[in-house]
Amino acid sequence: MKYRRWTVFAPLALIWLVVSCSHSDIGITTTIKAKMAIDESVKDSKIGVATKDGVVTVTGNIDSAEVKERALALAKDTKGVVEVKDMIEVRRASGDGDAPDPGRTVGVTIDDAGTTMRVKTRLLEDPMVKGLQIDVDTREGVVFLTGNVGSEREKEQAVKLARETEGVKDVQANLTIGKG
Repeated sequence: MKYRRWTVFAPLALIWLVVSCSHSDIGITTTIKAKMAIDESVKDSKIGVATKDGVVTVTGNIDSAEVKERALALAKDTKGVVEVKDMIEVRRASGDGDAPDPGRTVGVTIDDAGTTMRVKTRLLEDPMVKGLQIDVDTREGVVFLTGNVGSEREKEQAVKLARETEGVKDVQANLTIGKG
């Protein structure tokens, strides 16, 4: 009799878990990153996504205004999103950034998206680090930090936070001190 009750309630518990996680900040971020990973126009762009209380912050430096608009639309059309903060800059100079772009499977891309989200969240929550001025990108577990910080101490704290984050294999910091 106990076994029969378990077989009835287990699927219901699983459905409840999936539904509750899909509206959490982590669930929202993961959903958006997954949408971007499979979208033909956005998938090759280096776009960071962080969510706090349903407010999604989208960051990055990309080559096209069209890709920017598509990325913002994907974020806005995700269930549970209250607001989208646009922190994406369209590049005006030539250059393709610091992070290499090896051929990655969808699974690795999603793992990297989760790592990016965890690092960005830690940077945004830390009182010393100006997380909105740091772009986070992850390639096969290597986290690339790009942006501006106010001091060497802030730079060290950002690198430390990234290194201590689950899923991070290495950190490459391209942080400029004193600009921004």
